[in-house]
Amino acid sequence: MPGTANSPEPHAVVIGGGIGGLTAAIGLRNAGWRVTVLERAGSLEPIGSGIGLAPNAQRALDVLGLGDRVRELAAWEGAGGVRAQDGRWLVRTSAAATERAFGGTLVLLHRATLVDLLVAELPADCLRTGVDARLTDPGGPGRRAVVTTGDGDIEADLVVGADGINSAVRTALFPAHPAPAYTGFTAWRLIVPAPERPFAPHETWGRGGVWGTHPLKDGRVYAYATALVPEGGRAPDSEKAELERRFARWHDPIPAIIAAARPEDVLRNDVRHLIEPLPAHHRGRVALIGDAAHAMAPTLAQGGNQAIEDAVVLAHHAAPRADLFAGLAAYSAARVPRTTAIVRKAARAARLNHLTGSPVRAVRDTLLRTASRLGPNLILRGFTSIADWRPPQPPYAAGTGSGAQEREPARR
Repeated sequence: MPGTANSPEPHAVVIGGGIGGLTAAIGLRNAGWRVTVLERAGSLEPIGSGIGLAPNAQRALDVLGLGDRVRELAAWEGAGGVRAQDGRWLVRTSAAATERAFGGTLVLLHRATLVDLLVAELPADCLRTGVDARLTDPGGPGRRAVVTTGDGDIEADLVVGADGINSAVRTALFPAHPAPAYTGFTAWRLIVPAPERPFAPHETWGRGGVWGTHPLKDGRVYAYATALVPEGGRAPDSEKAELERRFARWHDPIPAIIAAARPEDVLRNDVRHLIEPLPAHHRGRVALIGDAAHAMAPTLAQGGNQAIEDAVVLAHHAAPRADLFAGLAAYSAARVPRTTAIVRKAARAARLNHLTGSPVRAVRDTLLRTASRLGPNLILRGFTSIADWRPPQPPYAAGTGSGAQEREPARR
C-alpha cells in the first residue's frame, strides 16, 4: 500500500512554493521522499521585503545544513531596541544579551535571497511553476491523496498545504472553520538604499502605529510600518504619500527612509490572522504548514520562522516508509499548541503596540523604560518560549551558531 513500508517511491506533493513549502520540500527529500512542488505563480520570485530569522528558525535550518549559509548571507542585528514616536529609547537590546538568552541572535535578509538559497537545494525537475493545483481527495488508509491540476490528477502519498493565508487546501480540509480575520491594522513594506547617517536597528511605537527600520547586508534598508485603519482601504494618491502623511514627522531616520522610496517600492496589505486555531494541522494524508495552518500578526516577526519550524518538524515525523498517519498525528501534536500560543501572543502584542490614547501610551512607555533599566533579560524573557525552541532532530551540518539539540522541549 502506498505510504507504508512496502510502497515504492513514496511521493510527496507540496502545494505552494513559498519559504515554508520550499523548506518542507528540502526536509522531505532529505528524509527519503520523492517531492514535487506546485506553485501557482509563474515564478518563485517573492515580493520585495525582508525577513528576520530568530534563533529558533536558524536551528531548524541547521537541520537542513543551511543555517550557516543563511547566517553568512544575512545582516546580524546588533544594538537596537524600541523607540517612542519622538525618538526616545524605550527598550535597548544588544546582540550579546540576545545570544545569552537564546543561544543566538536575529539575522535579517531579503526574502529573495532566502528563496534562492532554498531553490538551489532542490533539483529543477521537482519545481513546477504556473500550476493551479487543488486538493480533490485528502486520501486515507488504503488510498492515496489526489491533487488536480490543469494537466490532470496527481496521486500522492503525502500532500503538504503550503498555500498561504488564503489556503484552498485548508478550506478543503476544514470547510466549516472560520477564515482568517482582519487584525484591525494594515502594513506597508519597503526596501530602499540606506541613509547617509548611521542608525541603530529599531522598532518605533507611536500613536496607533508602528515603524521598523533594519539594515540589510547589501547596504539597503528594510522598513515596515503598520497603522490602525479600516479594512480594504487604499491611499487616494500613492502609498508613499500615505506613509508621508502618517510617519514623516516621526524621528530620524524615518523621514529619510520614506523620502528615498519610489512610489512603486511601497507594498501594502491588510493583516489578517487565524485567531481561532484549527483542530489539527493535518487530515488524511495532508499536512498544513505556515500561514495555511496558523496565520499570525507580524508583531513578533514569527510568521516565516514558524513556517520553517513546521517544515522541519513535519519532515522529522513523516518518515516515508513508516506509519504516515501516526507521524502526521505527532506533527499536529507538536505544532498546534506551540503555534496557537504564538498566534495569540502576537495578537496581544499588536494591541499593545497600536495603542491610541495618550494616557495608556504614556503608562506603556514608562513600564517599558523601567523594565529596560532593570536589565535586558527582563525584556527578552517574553520571547524565551519562542526563540529558545530546538528542533526534534540534530543538525545534518556543524551549525555552530545556533546548534540544535536532539529532542524537542516540552511544549509550554
